[in-house]
Amino acid sequence: MQPPRCCLLLVLLYLFLLSGTWATLQGTFTFRLLQTSTFQNTSFVDTEGIGLLEDIELGSLDKHTWDIHFCQPWVRPALPRSQWDIIDNIFKIYLYTFIRIMNEGAIQKDEGNPSPSGNLSPLSAPPDPFVLQFMAGCKLYPNRTSQIFAYVGYNGQDFLSFNTDNATWTLSQDTDLARYVRDVLQNDTTLVEAVKDLLNDTCVNALEMFLSYGRAALERQELPVATVFARTPSPHQLLLVCHVTAFYPRPISVAWLRDGHEVPPGPQLNTSPVLPNADLTYQLSSVLAVAPQDGHSYACRVRHRSLGTRSLLVPWGNSPVLLITGLVAGLLGAVALAALLLLCLWRRRKHQGTEESQSRNSILSKEA
Repeated sequence: MQPPRCCLLLVLLYLFLLSGTWATLQGTFTFRLLQTSTFQNTSFVDTEGIGLLEDIELGSLDKHTWDIHFCQPWVRPALPRSQWDIIDNIFKIYLYTFIRIMNEGAIQKDEGNPSPSGNLSPLSAPPDPFVLQFMAGCKLYPNRTSQIFAYVGYNGQDFLSFNTDNATWTLSQDTDLARYVRDVLQNDTTLVEAVKDLLNDTCVNALEMFLSYGRAALERQELPVATVFARTPSPHQLLLVCHVTAFYPRPISVAWLRDGHEVPPGPQLNTSPVLPNADLTYQLSSVLAVAPQDGHSYACRVRHRSLGTRSLLVPWGNSPVLLITGLVAGLLGAVALAALLLLCLWRRRKHQGTEESQSRNSILSKEA
């Protein structure tokens, strides 16, 4: 009989089930490259860019050298150095060509030259200053199929999209300006090939490697912290506020319960968008308008991946606690694990200690 080894196996099994390490990384994941270029005039263009895996910033673009700065320690090892060199080269070719052809379009406008297609007014060229945004990337679904995308925005509006099947730019809005920019981009084969290579040959492969190397970051979970308080905008109205913060990942469900039943959507209920915190977590608030002393009990219910199947329930005022909160349940689990470890240590000392009488051993076994 070896109680310490049995206890150790129980502890390992508990940790194994608690961490969920038996499961593969599930879900739909998106890798995006975001570029913003501000064209002040034909001689000054300010370009910024970042790469995102879901909401995790993988790298940023040096606006002066166009070199990639890695933001996570696992990003660079995810791909061979040779592949990073190819990506760096393709991206710089794309940026150089993109800025050059847009500046040439502005010069053609100023000099009164025709557009590349020959059938558009030179006045259709973008007026300085203007902002062009480029978003490209790929999405990987649970069944391992993928989708590639690329979009261009002009001054904050959808402008063009890139059809990866036939390597052509298509209009998102049918305007003279959109047709002009489409013709400029489509007639530059260097840019078209750079975008096609970046998306078709590189994106999905890089995404799969990032998912492998960045698994810990993608599986990070932070428990939500919820507080309930009230505001009184008038003597006849009470605003109950449920503020939830410090949670990760972003998806969350927050609802108000009246006498244990969920309050349906309506004008009395207002929930803010999910907003980022400075520490890479999220927050939101849900406000419920009620009449003072209406005789009902209210509680804010929070459901989040970090809580598992449990819910965090925060009552307002003297409302009874209807459920054990996810945080308390987590603490109880930690206490249980600590007790299990103490039991193992106690049994080990018992077997390694001095010999005791048979009656004493019997008493201790019953206590254990």
